[in-house]
Amino acid sequence: MTKIELLETYLSLYINHFTVLEAMKTPNTPYVLLDVRNAPAHIKKDQIKGALAMPAKDLAQQLDYLDKDKIYVVYDWSSGTILGKQALLLLLSSGFEAYELSGALEGWKGMNLPLEPLEI
Repeated sequence: MTKIELLETYLSLYINHFTVLEAMKTPNTPYVLLDVRNAPAHIKKDQIKGALAMPAKDLAQQLDYLDKDKIYVVYDWSSGTILGKQALLLLLSSGFEAYELSGALEGWKGMNLPLEPLEI
């Protein structure tokens, strides 16, 4: 594998914020955002609007409840953390179509995109 092929493969694992944001505005969007941060609600405080909280530590036990017809977009605190990548690996290995959100929650917040508070 050449460096270019490796980079193309790496980049294909990510999805752009605006692709997800636009799709989430449609009634029957194929995308499901999964917040895979392991922290409790009082630490997280908020999440991307419409996301499902599914901590990475619990994801393997929740796979049977996920719809294989959906496209899952996982995110963690920042793109430098590993939980999103671990969740993506698990989903892809289990036959789901999935991506990691480019820039993670940190990038989403940095662009002032829609959030919702978590119940504490």
